[in-house]
Amino acid sequence: MFYSDEIVEEVRSSNDIVDVISSYVSLKKKGSSYFGLCPFHNEKSPSFSVSRDKQMYYCFGCGAGGSVYTFLMEYENMTFPESIQELAKRAGIDLPQQEMSADARKEADEKARLREMNKLAAKYFYVLLQRERGKRGLEYFEKRGITKETIRHWGLGFSDIYRDDLYQFLKAKGYTDEEMKDSGLVSIDERHGGSDKFWNRVMFPIMDVNNRVIGFGGRVMGDGNPKYLNSQETRLFDKSRNLYGLNFARKSRRKEIILCEGYLDVISMHQAGFDNAVASLGTAFTPGHGILLKRYTDKVILSFDSDEAGIRAANRAIPILEEAGLSLRVLNLSPYKDPDEFIKAEGVEAMEQRIREAKSSFMFQIEQIAKQFNRSDPQEKTKCDHEMAKKLAEIEDPLERANYIDAVAREYMISGKQLDSLVTSYGIGNYQKKKEPEMPVARQNKKESAQESKRQPQKLLLTWLVNEPVLFERTEGIISPEDFLEPLYHSVALLMYEQYERDGFVSPAPIINQFIDSEDQKKVAGLFNTKLKYAPLPEDNNKAITDVVRKVKQASVEYKMSHSNDILEWQNFINEKANIRKIKIEL
Repeated sequence: MFYSDEIVEEVRSSNDIVDVISSYVSLKKKGSSYFGLCPFHNEKSPSFSVSRDKQMYYCFGCGAGGSVYTFLMEYENMTFPESIQELAKRAGIDLPQQEMSADARKEADEKARLREMNKLAAKYFYVLLQRERGKRGLEYFEKRGITKETIRHWGLGFSDIYRDDLYQFLKAKGYTDEEMKDSGLVSIDERHGGSDKFWNRVMFPIMDVNNRVIGFGGRVMGDGNPKYLNSQETRLFDKSRNLYGLNFARKSRRKEIILCEGYLDVISMHQAGFDNAVASLGTAFTPGHGILLKRYTDKVILSFDSDEAGIRAANRAIPILEEAGLSLRVLNLSPYKDPDEFIKAEGVEAMEQRIREAKSSFMFQIEQIAKQFNRSDPQEKTKCDHEMAKKLAEIEDPLERANYIDAVAREYMISGKQLDSLVTSYGIGNYQKKKEPEMPVARQNKKESAQESKRQPQKLLLTWLVNEPVLFERTEGIISPEDFLEPLYHSVALLMYEQYERDGFVSPAPIINQFIDSEDQKKVAGLFNTKLKYAPLPEDNNKAITDVVRKVKQASVEYKMSHSNDILEWQNFINEKANIRKIKIEL
């Protein structure tokens, strides 16, 4: 969908960026800007800045930045037209019906076809489960204690024993082999035609947070391999940006989210009333999952299987979740393997009790250390105490460390004084850093360094123009957009000079909207959000800006000279170069 610049600007100006981002990120006013924890990378100290004056955001930590459109595109994984439509709806603006460009229409049509295909496949699997052909699947769910209401709620289904069952169904609906292949539901072989990726399995539709089917998981009937099979990643399905059950869990009234291992664990938890359970999609837990969870909660309870594989998975997930700034506890399901088994054996009240008693992630890790040693043996106990002390030495916060030393000493019958001394001997807060070998610093590429030295004055001058618009007049006849040689800076300069000539001021948000590439948007946002360090004396500031202008002009003239064979032009360039020394700018 194509929208005119006038419509884009009307929608943007009708949505204050602070109000929009505040609905996603907790912001606090600091000076003229608002700050919060960046939603695009893991951080403990707020470096995410939102400016009401500039109508833009910028993270000083990871460099993410842009307009209100950029934020929705990055945060909600929207396209530019989708972000316009969302903000127009928010502001109560009726958008005109616009014609799409050929490329945009093609992309939109392909995604729409893919979504419709997934929806049809989900309905097909669901209906098949209710038929005679799906009897085995229905019996499996009934045996696992899954009710008909739960089956309907989650859209559970069955894929038949025939290898081309879904393929023939979708083909009859008009989908091409290429479309079916792109969906990840079907494999296409030139000799043998189409065959289903899922067959003889109970099916679990995977939905995004907006309840749209984006993929599938399937458990084989019998002893076949693999036991669980998940959709491959497609244009709709990104495993690192989705969690099974999050579409329901995000609406839960419970404050924390329970992270499980499997689909049936999540379903059983929801059926028992724990509607805040989710699971990863058949892959290892990633930082992307941590950031995703942080959008909806500050507290996570790990409910992984109690076997060795589950404990390893928990140990891998803990640092990732902690890095995302989440408070963690670990559920003890012993003597049962998983939440499903526990609830069936002990009931809902017992699960509620276990959730209340869930250990902190740190005490869980200490417990895993203790299990590796025979603490009844003095030598083994000494080794164990040393390993616990090493773990405690990783805690940097003094109060938190002291509390955990007390807790470990109490639970494992260690002298608190001796444990504290042992922790200190390992170097408080530094043990983890010490045991990690330092990587050699790579030498900076000289060519890249030279290029950056040419770009830097251009970047600085643009920042000066943003912060001191009077420079447009003071540099008139000396500097123009053509003097900015870096392609991106040249584009920004053209837009800035045009805007200043038209409006008499520079507004960053409309300029940022002109750049489609997200990396370009970040760089442009960085230009607009850079704070200049002014010198105490005015003459020093004048000297600084004069120096920047001279460098930009010098590089511009030299570039023109190197690309011209005209003798008359060369004479003009030589004169220009000589006059550069005479340039003097005053603020």
